[in-house]
Amino acid sequence: MANKGMQLLGFILSVLGLIGLIAGTILPQWKMSAYVGDNIITAIAMYQGLWMSCASQSTGQIQCKVYDSILQLDGALQTTRALMIVAILFTVLGLGVASMGMKCTNCGGDDRVKKSRIAMTGGIILIVAALCSIVACGWFTNQIVKDFYNPFTPVNMKYEFGAAIFIAWAGAFLDIMGGGMLAASCPKGKPSPKYPKSSRPPSSSKEYV
Repeated sequence: MANKGMQLLGFILSVLGLIGLIAGTILPQWKMSAYVGDNIITAIAMYQGLWMSCASQSTGQIQCKVYDSILQLDGALQTTRALMIVAILFTVLGLGVASMGMKCTNCGGDDRVKKSRIAMTGGIILIVAALCSIVACGWFTNQIVKDFYNPFTPVNMKYEFGAAIFIAWAGAFLDIMGGGMLAASCPKGKPSPKYPKSSRPPSSSKEYV
């Protein structure tokens, strides 16, 4: 029963992780303008994401522009975008495989050991997806820090962490926790019988003297 509960909890955490990864990938607030200059009061806040850049005015109006060309983007942004897409696809695949091996589903046959191994495979795929998203977020975070402390970067081009990158981090950690629970639910092997089997087969005919 505890094994079944662990599988269900891992699956729910992985679904929440998938939602976090999708939301973090779509949102444009991966990095936001940092007010490090002399003029700390500004009417416009700049945001940049994986797919577009936005400008938020003090009146609440937000204007966004999708990136015109992929070739104009830097390598960190292109790598982060690719890794996040791979992470989302692997998470969907891992959830599909894990759902066939969970004890609360009827897919995958009646063999409990086989179903548990299928669930373990889905958990491993989810862990790989989480690692892809962790590498993507770490790469993008490192690029923000490098540009911020670079003395040759103009003051108006310095950025700090946005809300979307934290959502992506949260989705990655939920994904790896759920995948770990699914992967840890696989038994070592088939349970051994409680009583030893008799080596002598039962006699089907009567013995005559």
